[in-house]
Amino acid sequence: MFVQDGLPPRERTRALWVIIPGILVTVLDGTIVNLALPDITRELHATAAQSIWVINAYQIAIIALLLPLATLGDAAGYRRVYLFGMALFTAASVACTFADSLTTLALARGVQGVGAAGIMGVNAALVRLTYPRARLGRGIALNSMVVAGGTVAGPSIAAAVLSVASWPWLFAINVPIGVFCLLLGRSALPHNLPRADTPRISWLDVVLNILMFTLVVLGLDGLGVRPEVQGAAGQGVPVWLGAAELALGVAIGVFYVRRQLKQPLPLFPVDLLRIPVFALSMGTSIGAFCAQMLAYVGLPFLLLDSYGRTHLEAGLLLTAWPVGIAMTALVAGRLIGRLSGGVLGGTGLGLMALGLALLALLPTQPTNADIVWRMLICGMGFGLFQSPNNHIILTSAPAHRSGGAGGMLGTARLTGQIMGAVLLAMIFGVFDPHDGKGPLIALWLAAGFAAVAGTFSALRIRHL
Repeated sequence: MFVQDGLPPRERTRALWVIIPGILVTVLDGTIVNLALPDITRELHATAAQSIWVINAYQIAIIALLLPLATLGDAAGYRRVYLFGMALFTAASVACTFADSLTTLALARGVQGVGAAGIMGVNAALVRLTYPRARLGRGIALNSMVVAGGTVAGPSIAAAVLSVASWPWLFAINVPIGVFCLLLGRSALPHNLPRADTPRISWLDVVLNILMFTLVVLGLDGLGVRPEVQGAAGQGVPVWLGAAELALGVAIGVFYVRRQLKQPLPLFPVDLLRIPVFALSMGTSIGAFCAQMLAYVGLPFLLLDSYGRTHLEAGLLLTAWPVGIAMTALVAGRLIGRLSGGVLGGTGLGLMALGLALLALLPTQPTNADIVWRMLICGMGFGLFQSPNNHIILTSAPAHRSGGAGGMLGTARLTGQIMGAVLLAMIFGVFDPHDGKGPLIALWLAAGFAAVAGTFSALRIRHL
């Protein structure tokens, strides 16, 4: 059974002191290490191609185990899965801090990713348990703002840490946060009891889920999909092997999804995808995050190479995007329930598409103000879309499937980001990223994806 309409105000605040830091550190750790790869490569005597596993191990573990651990939350309790994930994430962060070889660091990052999958998988379900229905929109808005900000703030935070400390501190800062969340979480997180009729999770389905996502991600990586880590992409991996891994992953995925159609508690939630508004929200989320990845990874090339900004100036200019998200995310949360989520999402993504097009149309020598206000439009549009979209995803699912819905929410975000990376790699493979052509094409394509995602959002109006 679920907590009766959320937690009282005092208990709600205590729960948020656990939920918000937990999701923030797991999202940040997806990108915070990118800037430190050259230092890690040099100090651990590794090659650039080997160092990519510091990122790969974390991301593959998350996307491969996100749905299994989210569904485990439905079956065994979200609080239990969260505390397990946080304990694993914290212990692995200690191991990363003291790693003395690349192999040790990559293995520790994989374990850290398993813990992060547990935290991410039940995050949205815990938010749903924490807030009363009348205030759930605001709770989702706050959570969405933290996720969106953490997604794009990793490099800036990494730069600040690396300016005063060495790379192990990027992992060490997780430890006190993790210990705090564990100590407070045992008493502060809301409880939910699994339903008595909940079927057992099939280990075969867990293995198939892991194989499908792992092989697809490895296949894409083998085909050179790592534009954000210049010089490391796909080195040492034959193209035919990447293509074979991708094909095998897709084949396993077809078998796996067909098997899920017959399961009473599908690990890959095909039962939720049968809900039209849920499926449309998935498409909206994938398209929006694909657009954000295309733009946010491509923009530094434009700022540094075409507009002559320094790394510090480029970093400061890019912060206008998360500032824009913060400006509208909480406002969008207050509008949930008053305006249709389809309208809010469509409007936000239309605004984002406009901002991306305006960035692509920047003059050859733009001022900082020219860049900032366009960035703000992009961020404001994204912030207006994300909270209502996440609210629809979470509330369109039955309460006992909150874990599965939250797992799909994270899977959609990661899928969109991977798609954006794939497309950007293809663009940069044809057009030089340093002469401005590649980044401009990426911005126009991002605007197109944002517009398509906005169309998906608008189609939800008749279902809400």
